[in-house]
Parts: sequence; C-alpha cells; structure tokens
Amino acid sequence: MKLKIDDVRSRFQKHFDGSTGSVYASPGRINLIGEHTDYNGGFVFPGAVEQGIIAELKPNGTRKVRAYAIDLKDYVEFSLDDETGPSASHFRYIFGVCREMMKLGIPVEGFNTAFAGDVPLGAGMSSSAALESCFAFALNDLFGENKIDKMTLAKVGQATEHNYIGVNCGIMDQFASVFGKKGSLIRLDCRSLQYKYFPFEPEGYKLVLVNSCVKHELASSAYNQRRQSCENVVAAMKKHWPEVESLRDADYDMLNAVKEEITDEEYLRAKYVIDEKYRVMEVSVALEEGDYETVGKKMFQTHHGLSKEYEVSCPELDFLNEVAKNCGVTGSRVMGGGFGGCTINLVSQDLYDNFIKTVKSSYKEKFGKEPIVIDVVIGDGSRKLC
Repeated sequence: MKLKIDDVRSRFQKHFDGSTGSVYASPGRINLIGEHTDYNGGFVFPGAVEQGIIAELKPNGTRKVRAYAIDLKDYVEFSLDDETGPSASHFRYIFGVCREMMKLGIPVEGFNTAFAGDVPLGAGMSSSAALESCFAFALNDLFGENKIDKMTLAKVGQATEHNYIGVNCGIMDQFASVFGKKGSLIRLDCRSLQYKYFPFEPEGYKLVLVNSCVKHELASSAYNQRRQSCENVVAAMKKHWPEVESLRDADYDMLNAVKEEITDEEYLRAKYVIDEKYRVMEVSVALEEGDYETVGKKMFQTHHGLSKEYEVSCPELDFLNEVAKNCGVTGSRVMGGGFGGCTINLVSQDLYDNFIKTVKSSYKEKFGKEPIVIDVVIGDGSRKLC
C-alpha cells in the first residue's frame, strides 16, 4: 500500500488531542472476470490490490463518533444512537458499519477516527468496500468481545450498501477486501460463499488498469435496473422450473424457452449472465494450466457482452478496449459496475510500453484527456497495521 501509516497518524494527532490509536487497512479490488454475476448467484474472480484505505481509530469514552476524512478535508460527528446518520456518503459508510456491527451484538462505543485512501474514486476498484471493510475489521478488533468471522465482516459491508447507501450490491467487493491474499486471486461462489485461492503471478505478463476518468454512479438506478431485469427473467423461468432460484441455475435452453415471456432487453441481460457463468469456469481451468492466452480471450468476450448485451459500457471504455485489441494486448475488458471507470488489461511485458504510450496518446486525441494507468499488484486483505 503506497499510502503510509504516518500520513494518517499525523492528521489523527492534529485533529484529536495529539494522541494515537490503532491503525487498520483494507484494500480495493480488481476482478479478473465474472462481472455482474455476484448478485445472480454465480462465480466471480477477484483479488485485493495494494491500494486501499487506512484508518486510525481510538475509543473516546462517549457515544459519539468523531470522523475526519483526510482526503476530502471533511469532518463530522454523529451519535451511535442516531437513526438517520450523516448525509455525506463517505461518512454514511462508517455510520452504516457501526449500526450493522451493533445489530450483530458488537458493543460499539464512540471513537475518534481519521482515514484516507489511495483507491482511485470512480475507477471500479471498490473504494467504498475498502472503507466498509476497514471499519468493520477495526470495530471487531476494538470492541468485539466475541469476534465475528471474516465472512460476516464482508456481509456487514454489503448490508451497509443495501441499508444506508441504496445500492443493492452483491458480496464480491467486500469479500475481496476482507479475504485478499498477496499473489492470489480468489474464485468465489456467490451462492454458497465457498471460495478457492488461485496463484496469480503470471510470468511474462502485467495486469494493468486504464482509468477512463469517466466517473460512474451505481446508485443512479442503472445497476438496480439491471438486477431487476435478471430477477424478472428468473421469475419467468420459475413458472416452468420451480427450482430456479437465480440465473446461476439457468441454461440457454431455459432462456430460449421463456423468450416470449420477457422483453428483448431482459433476454440480452440474462444471456450475458449465463455466458459469463461459463466463462468464469473456463478461466479457472486456464489459470490452473497457466494458459493466459485463453484467459485473455475470455476477457475480450466479457467486454463484448458487457457492452452490447448488458449495456454497462460507454464510448470511452469501448475505445480503450479497441485500442488494447489493436495493440495485441492478451485480454481487456471493462471492470466493475460499468458506465465509466477502468478497463482491466492482461498485457505481455514486451508489448506493455507500446500499449501504454499508444493508449495515452490516442485516448487524449479522441477525448481530450489522458487516461490514468494503474499497474496492479495483488495484495493482502483487511488487517491491523499497528
């Protein structure tokens, strides 16, 4: 993590009586493949990154949380007994985590905190999950007489998104932030929550994000609309196959059988999800065999589906994907919720320099701004630093 403990500690001391507390970190995440499958009960393939959130916390002997957002130079106080909480989203995440931990019986008391992050906002790297996971882990450590397990900590972050932010997200982002392990990706079954670590240190390749600098806003309804489309298709299928609980259970024959009962848009949304279910399993085999050419091929297929069927891309992301293809990049796709953010690219090292040079110059010529390149190093999950 490039962000340093001292960067956070100095601000904590300045704002809170010169004393020090305990320091915690949680990472953002990338997702190699398996996009918009988590809330459909399918598989995802995330990994934690080195960038993340660092927070210092110290109990203050009251029922109030006093929080300072270092990056935003913003401060708030709120009561743990308040039913509504602060309005600013960066503080609502903390409020929501506090309330969800209290629901689980963790005797959370008031605390002072200062926090900062180096996860690029709006890049699809889940800065919000990093923030939620950091505070869930910290509150469990500080106040949890009977510690709750890591999966429950991930669910705390998910519940915070649902109940306090208004994003009906799946479990992947928070899971990756809590469970991340250096040098490994994790295949997560979002239904059973079983998971398996896959070593990911590909020789001869680099994993790089290209940030379009187009910010997305998942809570602006597009995410929830797509989730509703998937649920509508499942409802149609259940009339014929009662055992179908999510698109995880669906196949192409089922989808074609209900085609007349759903809209054309819903058909395409569901087709993408079913395609992606199979792609994730194919990538699992390819990773075990060290076949990164197949991994890259599946990434390009995912981008096509996200752009043309699930319709969560945008002109900037499609352009970045096309540049990657023209530069001979092994694999490239939009990553995250879509409508902006990054493409994730698997690039052979001998093509890396040319790709970066070309993508920067061509994107600037087309859109008038230079994209931000973020080299990805797979790192550890939530932890106490000191």
